[in-house]
Amino acid sequence: MKLVTFCRDGSGGEDRVGALIENDTAVVDLSRSPGGSAFSSMLALIRAGGEALEAARLASVDPPARSVIPAGSITLRTPVPEPPQIRDCLCFEEHLKQAYGVLRKNHAASRPDPEAALREIETKGLFQVPDVWYHQPIYYKANRFSVIGHGEDIVWPAYAEVLDYELEFGFFVGTGGRDISRREAQTHIFGYAIFNDISARDAQALEMPGGLGPAKGKDFDTGNVIGPCIVTADEIDPYDCTMIARINGEEWSRGHSGSMHWKFEDLIAHISRSETLHPGEFLASGTVGGGCGLELERYLSDGDVIELEVEGIGILRNRVVRES
Repeated sequence: MKLVTFCRDGSGGEDRVGALIENDTAVVDLSRSPGGSAFSSMLALIRAGGEALEAARLASVDPPARSVIPAGSITLRTPVPEPPQIRDCLCFEEHLKQAYGVLRKNHAASRPDPEAALREIETKGLFQVPDVWYHQPIYYKANRFSVIGHGEDIVWPAYAEVLDYELEFGFFVGTGGRDISRREAQTHIFGYAIFNDISARDAQALEMPGGLGPAKGKDFDTGNVIGPCIVTADEIDPYDCTMIARINGEEWSRGHSGSMHWKFEDLIAHISRSETLHPGEFLASGTVGGGCGLELERYLSDGDVIELEVEGIGILRNRVVRES
């Protein structure tokens, strides 16, 4: 089942929860289904648990009267407008290796003798994947208040000149818990969504040597894009998804979720150690190998339209806008 948060065009912006049907050409308005407060928001549905999810499933199979709306008559929102928490993880080794390779090259290029500088960098083992990454998942906490969804504009931060997309996906926690075993972790996943982790690369490069962060490299309004829907955990194999990024219709990136070094079960087991995970939290995969402009040394421009596609979930589309 594909679950969405939407508003009816011309409704004044009232958010509703729905289920896509008929090959995504229509949506069932779940507020017209028995279920009461469980369908008041996506977060309420997640927190309500299995019975509410089953009620949503039944409504998508046998929609109540006057509950079906053509997809062309709605505007999608991000599925959970203010998640309780967002954590973005680093699950793909290829992305890290390629990103560090670019950083090594760029650092060497800034020196008087780039070739000698590159040999020195490689000899000293600088700008390499840190050993700790191979021993445990690494993540940072993103700004949960800066989330937008499919079709909304990404506003270029005024302090940045180099803007980048990142091709990712992730999951919403369904059942919370603490000290969750890897074996039981999958049962705590509610469903999956696409994530575009927009990055101001020049700001990020300035702040990361400080030993904390990322901060303003990631934290700005509209910087976290999640959508277009939540595909429930029973619908797809998260480790068998082709992932594609297109800019203005041109394919820039292609990867596969099967190349994840750290799986979602690993993230849950690690993060929940002595810490409670809560329903509705969003945990992202990090960038798939080749899935950002940094790796390609090719960046976004004002007016670009970004499309991130993850097999089995859909396409997340947004335009980049640079304010005057």
